[in-house]
Amino acid sequence: MDYNSNRTKLVLPEYGRHIQKMVDHAVAIEDREERMKCAKTVIGIMGNMFPHLRDVSDFKHKLWDHLAIMADFKLDIDFPYEVPKPDTLYRRPEKVPYRDSGIKFKHYGQLIQEMIGKAIDIVDDEERNQLIALIANHMKKSLFLWNKDSATDDRIINDIHRLSKGKLKVDENLKIPDFKDTQNRARQKKRVPKRVGDKNR
Repeated sequence: MDYNSNRTKLVLPEYGRHIQKMVDHAVAIEDREERMKCAKTVIGIMGNMFPHLRDVSDFKHKLWDHLAIMADFKLDIDFPYEVPKPDTLYRRPEKVPYRDSGIKFKHYGQLIQEMIGKAIDIVDDEERNQLIALIANHMKKSLFLWNKDSATDDRIINDIHRLSKGKLKVDENLKIPDFKDTQNRARQKKRVPKRVGDKNR
């Protein structure tokens, strides 16, 4: 029995072994003109295998690229498109540089740290306290989504102190909204009782 496991590995398995044999046959043709005709025929068959992609703008270009890859770049013809080079095709991509912003508390995000930095620079006490209240409000919302049990006012005030390195003093009387109550009120508004005889509800 001739099993696939005993055969050579397909470069592009989605086209199957019969297409690979056609490509190998095209490479082996000595006459350049006949080789070009055979390559166009193979391209036509490859395109018929994926009719739903015919309207894609670069579909033909991809087919010719695949033909070159399946031929191991040994098909000596005049390609209608510029095909990729072997060294660029199999070259490992460059490492994507990630910005190390040094976020201390990732559940708050970079924006909170930047806002705290702005609040430190504000000279006017009233304006600074208003910004601190907004920051605390947003921090509690973020913390509530991350861990409901730890979203306390003391935790928020302590985190502001740590993120500002002690440069911001939070008013002890600062009232931060409780998002549990907000969610409960929102659920209650959605539960509209049906009235007797009201068919539209």
